[in-house]
Amino acid sequence: MNDIADAKAFFDANPDIEVLEAFVIDANGVPRGKWIPRERALDVLDKGMAMPRSVYALDVWGRDVNAAGLAQGTGDPDGLCFPVPSTLSRISWLNRPTAQVLLDMRDPDGSGFYGDPRQVLANVLKGFSKIGLTPVVATELEFYLIDPLRSALDPVRPPNSREGRWHAGQTQVLSISELQDFEEVFHGIASAARAQGIPADMVVRENGPGQYEINLNHVPDALKAADYAVLLKRIVKGVARANDLDATFMAKPYGMQAGSGMHVHFSLIDETSRNVYAGADGPSELLFHSVGGLLENMAESMAVFAPHANSYRRLRPSEHAPTYASWGFDNRSAAVRVITASKPATRIEHRVAGADVNPYLALAMILNAALSGIKEKRNPGGAITGDEHAINHDPLPTNWDYALRQFARSTFAYATLGPKYRSLYIACKAQELAEFSLRVTDVEYDAYIRTV
Repeated sequence: MNDIADAKAFFDANPDIEVLEAFVIDANGVPRGKWIPRERALDVLDKGMAMPRSVYALDVWGRDVNAAGLAQGTGDPDGLCFPVPSTLSRISWLNRPTAQVLLDMRDPDGSGFYGDPRQVLANVLKGFSKIGLTPVVATELEFYLIDPLRSALDPVRPPNSREGRWHAGQTQVLSISELQDFEEVFHGIASAARAQGIPADMVVRENGPGQYEINLNHVPDALKAADYAVLLKRIVKGVARANDLDATFMAKPYGMQAGSGMHVHFSLIDETSRNVYAGADGPSELLFHSVGGLLENMAESMAVFAPHANSYRRLRPSEHAPTYASWGFDNRSAAVRVITASKPATRIEHRVAGADVNPYLALAMILNAALSGIKEKRNPGGAITGDEHAINHDPLPTNWDYALRQFARSTFAYATLGPKYRSLYIACKAQELAEFSLRVTDVEYDAYIRTV
C-alpha cells in the first residue's frame, strides 16, 4: 500500500471485509497488534495507530521486560505506528472476512523508532547505499506440521496421515507422496502467498517427520525479504490451523530429528544492477571479503541467530547445522556456502540461523558482517572440503548463556544494532534465560529424584 487512496481502493474492492488486523513485530519476531473494525480502518491507516512502545520489549511469553527501559519507570508511553507499504491484504484462513497490515513505529519527527526491528535493518541498509550497493536477498524457511492435540506426556507429535502415525525410522526426504498427503495445506499456503504478494517458490519435503521447507524468491530489498519471511510464517501457521493442524518454526521440536533453519541467500548489485559477487573468472574479491566478514563476526552474532534455549539443540555435528565458522564452495556442512553454479546468480548462502529467528535482526547481523568484511578487506581463509573443519575455524557458541555474554561484549553487535537496541535485546533474552534457570525438567527428575 502506497497511500490512503490505495487503502480506499482495497476496501472498495473487498466490501465483505469486517475487520483489519494491524500488527508490529517484536524482538522475538512475534506479531503484536489489534483488531480494528472496518469503519475505523481507513482513519487508522491514514493517521496511524497508537501502540505502547514497550510492545517491542516483551519476552517470549509476552511479559514486559522492565530492564529494557520501555515500560516501568517511563509511564509506558505510546508510539504511533503506520502501514508498511504493500502489506495491506486479505487473510484467507479465518472464517470472518479479515484483512491484515504490517506496521512500523515512528518517532514524533517521522524517523523510525529505535526499538523496532525493521528500523534496525533499515539502518544497516543505509551503509550499503553509501557505497552504491544493494543486497538481493531470499530466505528459505523450514518448519514442522504437527498434531494440534498435545499433552505434557506427548508435547509434540507428527500429524496423522491417511496411513496413520509416522514411523520414527523413516525420513522420506524429497518425497512427493508426503507433499500429496498435505495437498490442501500447501495449496492454501500458495493461495494466501499470492493474495499477499509474497514471492513463495518451491515446497520441499525435508528430513524430519512432517518437516517441510518453503523457499522465497530473491528480491533487491532486504526489508521486503524480511517482511516476506515474517508474513510467510503467519500464513503457514494460519493455513495449518484452518486444516486442523499446527505448524511450528521451533528450531528443534524433536530431539532425535532434524532441526529447522532459516537459510539466507544473498548477493550484491551495483547501481547498474550488476552482480558484484560475480568476477570474470569466478567469485569476485568482494564476495571473498564478504565471507571474511561473516566468519569474523559470526560467533558474536549467535545470540541473534540462535535466540532461544531450544535453538542450541539444533547446533550439533552432523545435523546440517553449522558448529564452526567455516566456508566452502557448494558445501552444506559449512556455515557459509558459496554458490557459483550460475555466474549471474553467484551468491552466498548463510546457513547458521534457526527458523525461530527474528528475520529483521538476522538479516541485519548477516548483511552488516558482509559489509564490514568489504570495508576491512577481510580474508576468509581456505575453503573446507567435505565436513573437515580446519583447526583455524573457530567453533561457534553452542550454549545460550555463553552466546549472550559474547553478544553483550561485542563491538560488532553494538555497531550493528545500536547501543540502545543491543541493550533492549540483551534485557529480553536475560529475562528469558532467568526463567529457564528456574524450571526443572522431566529428564532431571528421571535421572536424579530417587537416584542421588
